[in-house]
Amino acid sequence: MAAANSYLVAVNLAQVRDTPPVRPGTRANRKPTRTGIDKRPAAGPVRIARLGLAGDTICDTRNHGGVDQAVYAYALEDTEWWQAELAGELAFQLGPGSLGENLTLRGVDVTNSVIGERWRIGGAILQVAVPRLPCSTFASYWDVDRLVKRFIRAGRTGAYLRVLTEGEVAAGDEVSVLDRPGHGLTLLETVRALTGDRSLAAKLLTAPELPADVHRLARRWLGIS
Repeated sequence: MAAANSYLVAVNLAQVRDTPPVRPGTRANRKPTRTGIDKRPAAGPVRIARLGLAGDTICDTRNHGGVDQAVYAYALEDTEWWQAELAGELAFQLGPGSLGENLTLRGVDVTNSVIGERWRIGGAILQVAVPRLPCSTFASYWDVDRLVKRFIRAGRTGAYLRVLTEGEVAAGDEVSVLDRPGHGLTLLETVRALTGDRSLAAKLLTAPELPADVHRLARRWLGIS
């Protein structure tokens, strides 16, 4: 959902670095030795193409990227919430790009956006596709105890977006919601479903905009083919 004064705060591109060591007690899959999670604001306009931003780098292509995860958006209000929540545990000040997001937004309720709603930002049209579920690299980058579990519990995961219309975006561009599907399945409900609340499985199937693998999972939970 977007307010009247919704806008793009920053467009962030990867500063590729060594993948940080996995924190003790954090479950981890095998990861590439380099990561693009450290993203910094770009100085000018950036073109968004079907599979992501020009000048960005995705190192872990097994778990990130592709049509359904082409762009990652996060609300600055949620970044500020994390800064207050973890002030005594963080080793650095959070700001645009600190969540590994490509687009930092202000005035957009990303958490309660509806799966499939379409946003116009600058010259691009983007569609809310699926929530971001955090990984061990993110936990290691922030170096905060139990971050993955805390991130999921808070539900402030940010949104992966599909690119429906390619185009240039820049800091200061307005964010406008073009339309919102009637099924009403929110990003937060999708997070809850994918992290254990199987009572929401049937609702996942009402959203045709979700990736096919999410629908397959929901059907398996419901025992249907």
